[in-house]
Amino acid sequence: MISVLVGIIAALGGGALGFGARQTFAKRSEKVAEEKRRELLLSAKDEALKIKEAAQREEEERRKRLDENENRLRQREELIDQRLGSIETDLKKVAEESRKLDEERKSVDALRAERMSALEAVAKLKKDDAKAQLMKQVEEEFQTDLVAQVRRQKEVAKEEAEVYARKIVATAVQRVATEVAHESTTASVHLPSEDMKGRIIGKEGRNIQQFERATGVDVMIDDSPDSVTISSFDPIRRQVAKVALERLISDGRIQPAKIEDTVKKVQEDIEKEMEEAGAQAASESSVVGLHPDILKILGRLKYRTSYGQNVLKHSIEVSNIAGLLAAELGAEANICRKAGLLHDLGKALTHEVPGAHHHISMDIARKYGMSEIILNAIGAHHDDIDPKTVEAIIVRVADSISGGRPGARRDSVENYIKRLTELENIANSFPGVDKSFAIQAGREVRIIVRPQDVDDLGALRLSKDIAKKIEQDLQYPGTIKVNVIREVRQVTMAK
Repeated sequence: MISVLVGIIAALGGGALGFGARQTFAKRSEKVAEEKRRELLLSAKDEALKIKEAAQREEEERRKRLDENENRLRQREELIDQRLGSIETDLKKVAEESRKLDEERKSVDALRAERMSALEAVAKLKKDDAKAQLMKQVEEEFQTDLVAQVRRQKEVAKEEAEVYARKIVATAVQRVATEVAHESTTASVHLPSEDMKGRIIGKEGRNIQQFERATGVDVMIDDSPDSVTISSFDPIRRQVAKVALERLISDGRIQPAKIEDTVKKVQEDIEKEMEEAGAQAASESSVVGLHPDILKILGRLKYRTSYGQNVLKHSIEVSNIAGLLAAELGAEANICRKAGLLHDLGKALTHEVPGAHHHISMDIARKYGMSEIILNAIGAHHDDIDPKTVEAIIVRVADSISGGRPGARRDSVENYIKRLTELENIANSFPGVDKSFAIQAGREVRIIVRPQDVDDLGALRLSKDIAKKIEQDLQYPGTIKVNVIREVRQVTMAK
């Protein structure tokens, strides 16, 4: 029991000692922490004081800069005010000078009008009349020099243009192989014997009547002993009739039913032949991408002629010439080739579709989605449609070259004489013309004028007026040269 009490007392004593020790340690810790807080507070105060001093210095510097800027602005405002004042003074001076100039101008105008009135009164001639007389006198005095100058400039420009044009055209044309035109409205079929004529005619003329109805041509039997002549203005019908008759003669069986079947078969073959001809023409012209329907229409031109010139060959020729010219001039050769090939496409449909052939050609090309550039180049080869691009001009030139080259086309004697007569009549219709002569197959008209009625300047004007009249009234291939001749001879006898 005693030992228990001693243990309890010892435990209580130890706890008391431990508690006292902890209290002492805690007080020491609090004292150390308080000292640290005081040190931190002093350090923070020092830092804050430094920041405050730096801010004050920065504020003083900024305020100083603002004062300097304000002083500079004030100086500028003073300078601007001085300049404005100077400008206002100058403006007032200018206004005053302008007013004085206006007054002096009015005074000068009044004085000029007064002097002009005095001059008109003395000369008894108005200002406008005097001006007209002066201009007339100057024109009369310098007319010869003016005409000579105009002629010199015209000749120089013409020579340069002709040299360049001949070079380009010659380069293009010499690379194109062409044929000479031939035209006929009849075709001949050789007969193996004289008896074949009777078989062609048939009993009571039934065979020949059936043949003419089926083909739409006229068959002439008695013109020659060993041949039959087929006549028609439609070249396709004439070709169908010629081929059909040759097949009937070769077969030997000539009767109405056989005639009808043969003609029908030949028509189908000709249609295929024309389609192949259209594709071949496109290939020869290096034109690709054409619609099959266009190729069919193009192939029909194989049996069309214009002044004896085959229209399909003419189209191929125009396409090739246009492509070569475009290459020489730096234009779009593909557009020129395509437009040149299709420019006369409407001639294949002139009997079926109303209108001018170049308008029909444009409508066909438009139907199959061709561009406006190609449409204009197709239609502008005639004068009623203006060319809008250099390609259209090239196609027009190529068409003229193909139609106007030697041997390209033929004219009947009646048309030839008529054109020459019309040229001379147009020239003779102008006042001052003494004589006129159409020469070089209508390529040139020479006009002799009366020198007392037409002066040099009038001769120049007359040539232009006659050329314009010919362009308006006549249709002709190529160009026509208008040559006006004025001759004056002065003869004086020395005694």
